[in-house]
Amino acid sequence: MEPAIEWLDDPTVFRVGQLPAHSDHHYFRSKDEVTSHTSSFQQSLDGQWQFNCATNPMNRITHFYEPQFNSDNFDQIKVPEHIEMAGYSQIHYINTLYAWEGKIYRRPAYALGDDDQQAGSFSQGLDNQVGQYLKRFDLNPAMLNQAISVCFEGVEKAMYVWLNGHFLGYAEDSFTPSKFDLTPYIKPKDNVLAVEVFKHSTASYLEDQDFFQFFGIFRSVHLDAKPAVHLDDLNIKPRVAADNTAGFLNIVLKLIGQNYAGATVKFAIMDHEHNKLAVQTKLATANVAADQMEFNHVHLWSHIDPYLYHLEITIKDASGNTLEIVPYDFGFRRIEIKDKVMLLNNQRLILNGTNRHEWSCKTGRCITKQDMLNDLQTFHDLNINADRTSHYPNQIPWYYLCDQQGIYVMAETNLETHGTWQKMGVDEPSYNVPGSLSKWLPAIMDRAQNNYELLKNHPSILFWSLGNESFAGDDLAAMNKYYKTVDPSRLVHYEGVFHNTEYRDRISDVESRMYDSPTAIAKYLSNNPDKPFLNCEYMHDMGNSIGGMQDYDALFDQFEMYQGGFIWDFMDQAIMVTDEVTGKPALRYGGDFDDRHSDYEFSGDGLLFADHTPKPATQEVAYYYGKRE
Repeated sequence: MEPAIEWLDDPTVFRVGQLPAHSDHHYFRSKDEVTSHTSSFQQSLDGQWQFNCATNPMNRITHFYEPQFNSDNFDQIKVPEHIEMAGYSQIHYINTLYAWEGKIYRRPAYALGDDDQQAGSFSQGLDNQVGQYLKRFDLNPAMLNQAISVCFEGVEKAMYVWLNGHFLGYAEDSFTPSKFDLTPYIKPKDNVLAVEVFKHSTASYLEDQDFFQFFGIFRSVHLDAKPAVHLDDLNIKPRVAADNTAGFLNIVLKLIGQNYAGATVKFAIMDHEHNKLAVQTKLATANVAADQMEFNHVHLWSHIDPYLYHLEITIKDASGNTLEIVPYDFGFRRIEIKDKVMLLNNQRLILNGTNRHEWSCKTGRCITKQDMLNDLQTFHDLNINADRTSHYPNQIPWYYLCDQQGIYVMAETNLETHGTWQKMGVDEPSYNVPGSLSKWLPAIMDRAQNNYELLKNHPSILFWSLGNESFAGDDLAAMNKYYKTVDPSRLVHYEGVFHNTEYRDRISDVESRMYDSPTAIAKYLSNNPDKPFLNCEYMHDMGNSIGGMQDYDALFDQFEMYQGGFIWDFMDQAIMVTDEVTGKPALRYGGDFDDRHSDYEFSGDGLLFADHTPKPATQEVAYYYGKRE
């Protein structure tokens, strides 16, 4: 397999050589490792990498990945880190338009016709910077003589990967893990992992979120070893009976391995206090399903009472030696629409929510678990009970924390194409993607599958979201059908169908709008509508905003089908710098980095300042959200 730079221009090429998407479970060699949550199956590659930044594809070093390449002239960069934050590229904030508009003419491939390939659009783009990374490493002794893969938790926007000079593959979809098999080429010592990251590709059209436009390896990288029999995918399917008392549990596994003969899989179910409730043992095969388990009285999971059960899967070989242990906490809860009202555990669902970008004023979207814990503490302080992951899958620990702390999650697919259908505030979808374009459908379906397969076991996720501000067409309708097919236990959300209402009966279980006034919402709800209403974005906390929240709050008492929504947004996107004049720390927003064009202060519309200081408006939020706890 040989790489081709033309893949950057082709929306039909987005996944080459990658391992299939699967659940986000952790696995360990022993009980002691489970307790310490440290796995000897994993080796971190975070830290210092060698780095070269090229101004465009034509100026890049084409052979840097070769094992004998002399990289003495390369710089050092930290992984994870945005290339812009390391000083190699222009920091740039933009909302709707694409970064190149007004400078370079581009249109999405095939959007203007089947013969319009836009050849060279990115592969020869003068603005398409290239980050070239090298990491030399020895394999940890505990990982020798096992299958080895590498996992990139997040890379923007498109990357090519080599090990010891051998091409492994290509990946887009910046916000879900990309994994490659290293087994045929890895050595015990002196390995060279090479990664080439491009600032732009056709993926750029699909990732037009309202944020600072960064690129590079911005989430962790690690190696994963796999024992002789390994749990590759875990699908936990808890179901609550109609009486909201009894619960049923199904568990389906996909295993990979060289030899299943005599190997066994043990399922153990425990309550929150680790009292054993059920145990089953099955022979290991490529596909293993536990017998359905029934529990007469289950403790339901909710924001008020985020009760979690515990699953532990133990795989042993024919001699009884433990190969791996997989722990996973899960919850029983029932989300449904009944009589046109969203119910959780047979109670009306009220969303006191916020839209939350991953953000730190010091490191951008490279955030830590402590950053997440700080955000969640603020959620509780402000009586926020729901998060819309605007507008991409977040780091995996966030979902575990939401499970544990009872935060309702709208899990968004990594999709926003705002600039292809709305120009200067006017709906104008002449070259909208994905629309109903067959050549863009596989890419967005892959993103939906990545989102679902990764996160399917989290009880905190009540909604799958098709993404944000991408208009509507046959392709999004296909995404909606996919989510409903693979997971009828959750609801599907999408707001953009409001702009193209002919798809209204095929997309979204709820009526979702942005920034509708309380009067407009009341008008909708007063006319016997067919779907419950939620505000996926409202209030827009920019400047002296959040006033008038009482008018939205009053809708809860007037209309049972009003279910609340998600304030835009949680925290300002601003970057802490040292002021050149005073020498003191200062927060800078869009446009403050000589970035043009920019949407300027629109990066500052959070309930918190970017350094996590609450704004005065949080008092209003805490009061009104506190009324509906």
